Parts: sequence; C-alpha cells; structure tokens
Amino acid sequence: MSTAADSTTTPVVETTRVPGPGKGRSIGELVASLSEQFSTLVRDELQLAQAQLAEKGKRLGAGAGFLGAAALVAFYGGGVLLAAAVLGLATVLPAWLSALIVGVVLMIVAGIAALLGKKKIDASKEFAPKPQEGFKEDVDAVKKGIQK
Repeated sequence: MSTAADSTTTPVVETTRVPGPGKGRSIGELVASLSEQFSTLVRDELQLAQAQLAEKGKRLGAGAGFLGAAALVAFYGGGVLLAAAVLGLATVLPAWLSALIVGVVLMIVAGIAALLGKKKIDASKEFAPKPQEGFKEDVDAVKKGIQK
C-alpha cells in the first residue's frame, strides 16, 4: 500500500560543519567574526539606550500631564472663588457659601493633582538609564574570551 508520503523525497539541507580539534578557524575568520559580533553588540546596546530614554520620556510626560491638569483645575477653582467673593459681597445669602465650598473643593483637587504630578516627575528622576554599564560588561566579556 503506497501513500503520498512514501513518494516524496526529503529535501537536502545544507549544514555548516564545525571544525574538529586542531582544525580551528583562521585568525582572519576569527577577526571577521569578532568584528561582526561587536557591531551587532554595539547596535543592540544603542537600541537598549534608546528604549530606556523613551521610558524616561513617558514618565516625564505623565508628570507634566498631571501638572497641566492641576493648573487647569486651579484656574477654574480660582474662577469659582472669585464668583463666591462677588456673591458674598453682593448679598448675604447662602448662594455665596455654596460657591465658596465648590471653589475650596476644586482647589483641594488641584493640590492633589499637583502632588501626583510632582511625584511622577520625581520618580522619573530616579530612573536613570545607564547604557555604559552594558558596554562595560560586554568589553569585560570580550576580554575574558580573548584571554582564554
């Protein structure tokens, strides 16, 4: 009984042979390989540094957003407080008291948003990308590899 699997041929796959003992690569091949690997390493380290800087930018952006929200809420709170002052001076009715309470609540919200924004910006200062550490580790690894 013949199946379609029996009639197919296996594809030829080219493989790279690893030299046996005493048949190592030439110095030129080693230098070319080292150069290629080093350029790949440098490229990868630069991509890591770019990613770290992007993360820091995101954190700074979030802090700036909270500070912007705090400024906007404080602006409206100031407007309401002005309206409360006007109503309070114009008449001695409970309407000014309600406007004053709303204004104070808005100012509290603005203060909380400002504290959150400051906290986010301070947190972004603690995050310091250090791509030079990766380069140092890579150079040390290459040195150890050469010494062997």
